[in-house]
Amino acid sequence: MGKIVVVGSSNTDLIAKVKNFPIAGETIEGLAYMQAMGGKGANQAIAAHRIGGDVSFITCLGDDANGQNTLQYYKEEGLDVSSSLIVKGISSGTAMIFVDENGENCIVITPGANNLLTSDYIEKMEANIANAEIVLLQMEIPYDTVKTVCSLAKKHKKKVILNVAPARELDEEILKNVDILVVNETEAETISGEKIEAVGKEAVITKLITMGASTVLLTLGKGGCLLKNEHLEISKKAFAVNTLDTTAAGDTFCGTLAARLSKGENWDDVLTFASAASALCVTRMGAQPSVPTEKEVLIFLKENKSIFNHKIN
Repeated sequence: MGKIVVVGSSNTDLIAKVKNFPIAGETIEGLAYMQAMGGKGANQAIAAHRIGGDVSFITCLGDDANGQNTLQYYKEEGLDVSSSLIVKGISSGTAMIFVDENGENCIVITPGANNLLTSDYIEKMEANIANAEIVLLQMEIPYDTVKTVCSLAKKHKKKVILNVAPARELDEEILKNVDILVVNETEAETISGEKIEAVGKEAVITKLITMGASTVLLTLGKGGCLLKNEHLEISKKAFAVNTLDTTAAGDTFCGTLAARLSKGENWDDVLTFASAASALCVTRMGAQPSVPTEKEVLIFLKENKSIFNHKIN
């Protein structure tokens, strides 16, 4: 099993369950409240770790109460954060999340310390990247930092998985250093400059490949996912579940993806496992509290009579 290095954000999530999202100037009554650990980088690192990957997480936290609580939480989870940066005098990242009765969410992120995870610091972590097999990234840290990580990973011939969330345009230098580009429909449209409604999903994926990505994985929520590269084209249906909260579903998918690829599994099995993990995630509230373990996913697959060549220990 190969080593996974996740580089990305850490947040403390403040979550309110509501019937409907408020409109401008409106005060509404929440149905429930919880506080949990989040941040796309942390969510993906926790997912890869719980699904059985050998994970090291590089992030940046403040020395405030949220940062201290987060470090203690990672320690209890058994997640390696020994290469992370702790800065004084700045708050750790936070996210305020509203979740409506349909499980959809809207999120306001205050990056805080996440913005101090700089290229200069990453360059000091080059040995960590060189010793990994897979490097997993998202877009809640500075753009130049993402570019530096991709460049260092390519220099050492490591597999780069980039989840372009939140959505933003990417330059050619990043795209040519990405092995697996994971995007939803909005993110795919933002990068490609094409509208799926106008040209179709396959055409947008093809354009992303021509722009430099070796493999493109388009996630479609309840519609499943599509994967394409020069050798493969796979369409995978989503599992039907009762959705409670979609927070971290995409992150769970990406972390699981990295973990199963690190075990040398084929794409069909990897996508089945990642889809099942995401399905379990949306049946629970919160980001990291909703991320399932490897055993939970295996049980879910067995219960759903999925064709999957794994045995539950």
